[in-house]
Amino acid sequence: MDLRKLGSYGPSVSALGLGAMGMSDLYGGADEKESIATLHAALDAGVTLIDTGDFYGSGHNEMLIGRALAARDRSSVQLSVKFGSRRTPDGAFQPVPYDVSPAAVKDRLAYSLRRLNTDYIDIYRPARLNPHIPVEETVGALDEMRQAGYIRHIGLSEVGADTIRRAAAVAPISDLQIEYSLLSRGPERKILPVLRELGIGLTAYGVLSRGLLSGHWSASRPLAGNDFRAHSPRFQGDNLEANLRLVEALARVAERLGAGTSQVAIAWVLAQGTDIVPLVGARRRDRLTESLGALDLTLGEADLRQIEEAVPRDAAAGDRYAAPQMATLDSERD
Repeated sequence: MDLRKLGSYGPSVSALGLGAMGMSDLYGGADEKESIATLHAALDAGVTLIDTGDFYGSGHNEMLIGRALAARDRSSVQLSVKFGSRRTPDGAFQPVPYDVSPAAVKDRLAYSLRRLNTDYIDIYRPARLNPHIPVEETVGALDEMRQAGYIRHIGLSEVGADTIRRAAAVAPISDLQIEYSLLSRGPERKILPVLRELGIGLTAYGVLSRGLLSGHWSASRPLAGNDFRAHSPRFQGDNLEANLRLVEALARVAERLGAGTSQVAIAWVLAQGTDIVPLVGARRRDRLTESLGALDLTLGEADLRQIEEAVPRDAAAGDRYAAPQMATLDSERD
């Protein structure tokens, strides 16, 4: 497994990371035994970066990861944790601004450390910006926890260029986590240039656009009510049909390359720069193996042109979140 360094200030991590959210939440039912087996398979394959959030499954995801890592060498794994989103006992997300206050930083961190059964977190980050709480206050509190040894690095998530600059003026930032894929290329406009100017890495989630780019999706696939995609604009009606036509075009390129559609989509993100680390959301070992195959795929300039002709910039039909969620994204203001 090749390693990539997350910016000037972050750790060296595996070139591909594993996002664990779907093992607990938002993508319908999951098999806990298979989830742990998938986490173990990822570690055995050389994946070192595991991403979670304290609100995934209202803490379930952290406890799952804690159990999976119990017999593993903690120093061989980098845990990336988001905080700030709030939920009710029935699992609903509270329609209130993200709690990323200095007090919340310390409180939520204490619970994450206990659930993960660790005494430090490698990268700790607010899940979203709260417009009523200056980012300088949040990052200042995170830096206190870094200096105290409870976290190793400070990350950001889904914030725009101006917020990145303000945060970086307070403390070293390892990386920005943001959705980035063939169907979501917004960060290329202003955000990615600022990250590179400041020496900040990018961890890309949604590289398969919630499964759309996997090559396994169909318009007839049923979705449970607790599946995020049942309410995602890109998975609705005419939008879905238009997006699947893009995937069909990508599949034809993948066939010429002798690779799977998902592998080409992941390899495209990998090819955008060594300062970018894609996160794959595999919940099963077979899907993990498929995703890891992207690391063996070398794309030349002609290959990249064909891929981007199949899925042109801004060709995606529908926003990546429903309107209420889009309104909370500081990153979308760029």
